[in-house]
Amino acid sequence: MKTVVVGLSGGVDSSVAAFLLKEQGYHVIGLFMKNWHDDSVTISNECPWLEDSNDAMLVAEKLGIPFQTVDLSKEYKKRIVDYMFNEYALGRTPNPDILCNREIKFDVFMNIALNLGADYVATGHYCRKKSFKKNGVQIYQLFAGQDDTKDQSYFLCQLSQIQLSKTLFPLGSLLKSEVRRIAQKENLITAEKRDSQGLCFIGKVKLPEFLQQKLKPKEGVIVEIPTNYKGYQNQKKGWQSIEKALISKSRKIIYSQSDGIIVGKHQGAHYFTKGQRKGLGVGGTTQPLYVIETDVNDNIIYVGRGNNHPGLFKSTLFVENKELHWVREDLRLNKGDHLHVMARIRYRQPLQKAQIFKVDHGLYVSFETEQSAITEGQFVAWYLHNELVGSGVIA
Repeated sequence: MKTVVVGLSGGVDSSVAAFLLKEQGYHVIGLFMKNWHDDSVTISNECPWLEDSNDAMLVAEKLGIPFQTVDLSKEYKKRIVDYMFNEYALGRTPNPDILCNREIKFDVFMNIALNLGADYVATGHYCRKKSFKKNGVQIYQLFAGQDDTKDQSYFLCQLSQIQLSKTLFPLGSLLKSEVRRIAQKENLITAEKRDSQGLCFIGKVKLPEFLQQKLKPKEGVIVEIPTNYKGYQNQKKGWQSIEKALISKSRKIIYSQSDGIIVGKHQGAHYFTKGQRKGLGVGGTTQPLYVIETDVNDNIIYVGRGNNHPGLFKSTLFVENKELHWVREDLRLNKGDHLHVMARIRYRQPLQKAQIFKVDHGLYVSFETEQSAITEGQFVAWYLHNELVGSGVIA
């Protein structure tokens, strides 16, 4: 009998994943990850992890499976929280959920599970895994979940072949409504529980409040850039090579305070991200203002009026070699290669037609239509049909 350790989070998805695996004849062990108890940074007055670990324990009891809690807070602080503070301080916007999967669930947690004698680790993610043989080697594939509205493949875009080989996703071919129905039928305490919002495993925290505890407020100005700003006209056509065109299209526009007018003040450029509309505190404009760029060195936020402002849009982004990751190593491109793919730059974004181009120092992703708020530090993931084959951090 194969042993599988399920990451029981105290939510409905992981509860049903554990139930299904037990039904399939696996020896199932439930493990709850405690990822945060740093009193120097308060998360919220409620303590969600206590309630969640209690729910996870009750589910394990109901299913008759062994259960324990593992404390990963030291690793979580080092690999996720410190990294996040550092990225925000640099004016980039990290994705804690993707990092949590890569660094914690499918690394630290997976190693604990395998040391307990597990053959596999399972999670409640909505995605599917398949495999096939190629030249005698087993190749593992990561596909989007059957439920389009819940597909979580994007969050797993940094997984490796080794990690995939040891992972099971029991919910991949189910709809969320079916998962809820199974939980109700089995009288699981999590059946009606709402999906958790907030940072991966930290709980119900609002990001600005979290950041303000480590990144000190610092007053600066908000500058509105007009739609006819000269820099937008300079993105001309007629390049000598594809690479020169890609460099030009992916280039970051550098604004200065004299390019627009001061419309307000803020408490720190590092609290804001591209495409953000809320929290600017500037009223009385004919259309909402959107952040089009942040400058953490000079502590200036640049905004544009309306969600069609040209400062929000770009068709091309770049990923440096060191930030490039192939789930399907066998499909890795060589310098000069290009490939037609479908890609997304954020969770839940419908897949967009794009081409990827491998150059000496990295990879360009060029979209057929311009994308709003391409943000440094976030992840781009590319797919062939609905198989996720690679990803990278946007430079």
